[in-house]
This record gives sequence, structure tokens and C-alpha cells, in this order.
Amino acid sequence: MTKSDLAKVKLPDSPGVYFFLGTNKKILYIGKATSLRSRVRSYFGSDLEEKRSLLIEKMVSEAKTVEFTPTDSTLEALILETNMIRTHKPTYNTRSKDDKSYNHLVITNEEFPRVLVVRGKDVTEKFAEQDIKYEFGPFPSGVLFREALKIVRKLFKFYDTKKPVGEQKSRLERGKIDFNKQIGLFPSEENQQEYKRTINHIKLFFEGKKQQIIKELEKEMMLLAKKEKFEEANHIKKRIFALQHIQDISLISDDRRHYRDDKSLRIEAFDVAHLQGDSMVGVMTVVDGVEPQKSEYRKFKVNGYTSSNDVGALKEILERRFKHKEWRFPDVLVVDGSTAQKNAAQAILRQNSLVIPVVAVVKDDKHKPIRLVGQKDLLNKHKDSVLLANAESHRFAISYHRSLQRKKQFK
Repeated sequence: MTKSDLAKVKLPDSPGVYFFLGTNKKILYIGKATSLRSRVRSYFGSDLEEKRSLLIEKMVSEAKTVEFTPTDSTLEALILETNMIRTHKPTYNTRSKDDKSYNHLVITNEEFPRVLVVRGKDVTEKFAEQDIKYEFGPFPSGVLFREALKIVRKLFKFYDTKKPVGEQKSRLERGKIDFNKQIGLFPSEENQQEYKRTINHIKLFFEGKKQQIIKELEKEMMLLAKKEKFEEANHIKKRIFALQHIQDISLISDDRRHYRDDKSLRIEAFDVAHLQGDSMVGVMTVVDGVEPQKSEYRKFKVNGYTSSNDVGALKEILERRFKHKEWRFPDVLVVDGSTAQKNAAQAILRQNSLVIPVVAVVKDDKHKPIRLVGQKDLLNKHKDSVLLANAESHRFAISYHRSLQRKKQFK
């Protein structure tokens, strides 16, 4: 398969699972992606052997086409990828993976089932067949899988104690369970029937059947509302919303850190322009790899300030930018200014539960860069792209401000 073949495939900029298919649509390789478009394109770079392996290079040469299944989140892409690999056992996945060293998710067959992370080799060595109620995996990335479980924990409360629930002998062990109940990690006040339903929902979630869970919860919510149990119905409504809007920023960050091609790093740069507070505007520019993406530049008229306030204007612009969930999020965010602007950007990112590195470009009185404030390893690799994005944002902001000033003078 070649780059020209790929051009015929309309890949979305969204999470999902992709399939490289060979002759007779035989599945050669299955992978997951935060952005299907970016990930699949990375297989057709000139440095594929360096970035991946000879085995993957051979797989791409054998492939005839690529197909994909979009998902609502990176977490669901991780789960779907695992299930599909387990079902289809593609040649180029199974050749390069040792299942026994990877993590599996085990749900025990007990009065109060526990949800445990178990190494592949320990699934059979430490558990008899009748001890396991459900089992999922393998999950190749241990770090990614543990981050995924933190998100699952926010959706479903479950026990993951070393011993079966009720077999804790020491006061310390029982105290740990009570503490975890108090901070909302373990179930509390649920009866056994409710916990059984939670375990079934976890099972459905790891089978990729999220919509089935939502349908069950919606039915329950309607029944509660009919009985005028509005507080309980509202609690169910919040659970449905959480399932429909899974926050998996930690997975996106980890996915990009481990797999993203450095040459296609997406940088967004922001700058503010005004004349002593008059006609205050802001802009966003985008550099992907080493190329400005001018079709993705954005302009903002600053509404919240009538006098000079660069930091306040920047915060307003960033707040408005991150309301656009449909815009692809950046890998790096660049601001024009110093520590004050950098801190302002980080505050907005925290408000939106985003983990994105921020770089501040400090200028002299002639507006020439004199220092970059940010992660050293990132700046060592991407200094030129950061400076390009910043220069573009300054040029674009000045151009936008002047055009507004001309319109104002004309009127």
C-alpha cells in the first residue's frame, strides 16, 4: 500500500481503531489511535523503519487498504483494539507480542467480585478456572491500561482488594477498605444486588457495549422519575452523562507521548494585539510538523476588556478556544509573553482538565525572541516549530488588528 492509496481513504480526526487489510481483506494488523488520520498517515512517512520496525514496514507493503471504526473516546478505542486483536489474532500483532507478560483484567467469581489487574502468566497460575467470572486482555501498554482503569473507576465503583471482601483479618486492612469507601473509590451503602449490576456494567463496558449500559440506565431513570424519585433519577442522569462524555485526556496525552510522530506535532500559538487597549483582538495559529496550517487559523475579538490587559485578553481567548471541542486539541500550546502569560494558559487548561505543555516566548523591546520558557526536552526538539508558530501568531494578530483599525477609521 502506498501514500497515494491512502489518499482515497477518508480518515477522521477522531479516536478509533484501524485495520490494515491484505489480499482478500485478511486483517494484517490492528491498532488504536487518538486521531485516526494522524496515526494512519504516520505509517507512510519516509522514516517508517526508524519510527516503527522492519516488521511493520513489511506489513504496510503487503497491505492493500485500510479500514477503521471510530469510537467516542480513546479509552473505548483501547478496549475495542484489545477485543479485536483477541478475536482475529492478526499476523503482525501476534508476531510482535508476548501475551504472558501483558496485563489482563480479571473479575473474580466471588460474593463481591473484585476487579483486578493480573499478568498474563498469572491468570492461569494464580487462579483456577472457577475463580474467574470474566477476563479481558491482553493490554500491551501497562501504563496506558492503568490510566484507563482510573477513568473506569470514576464511572463504576469496584473492589480491587488483595483478598476477597470480608476476608481481611487485620484492623489495617479493614481500615483501608473503610477509607477507600469514604473517598469514593470502593462501593458504600450499595446492597449486593446493586453491586452485582455494577459488575455486569463493567463487563459490558469492556465488551464494548456502552450503549447497552446507557439504555438500561435510561430505562431505570424514567421509572424513578415516574415514581417521583427525582433525586435518585438525577443521580442516574449524571452517570449517563459521564458515560457519554468520557474524559480521557490522560490517555490522549500518554498515547501521543508514546506513539506520535514528532514530525507531525501540532502546535497552537496565541497572541494579542491592540493599540493602548483599543480594538483589542487575539488570534490562534497552527503549525503541524514544520508547516503552518493556515486554514485552521482563528481570529477573536476581545469583548471583556476596554483597556490594555494582555493576560486577561489571553485568558478570554483560550476560554473561547477550548469551548470548541470539535477542533483538534494541540500537543503544545505557545503564548507570546512571559511567566504571567504561561501561568494564565495553564490555569485555563486546568479548568478544562487538559494536560498540554505550554511554552512562553519572551521578547525584547523590539519584539525579538530572547528566551523560551517551557520543558527543556520539548524545546530542544521543537524550538524552530515553536518560534515559527509564535512568529505566525504575531504577524496574524497585527494584520487582524490593522484591518479592524482601518475599518474603524473608514466609518
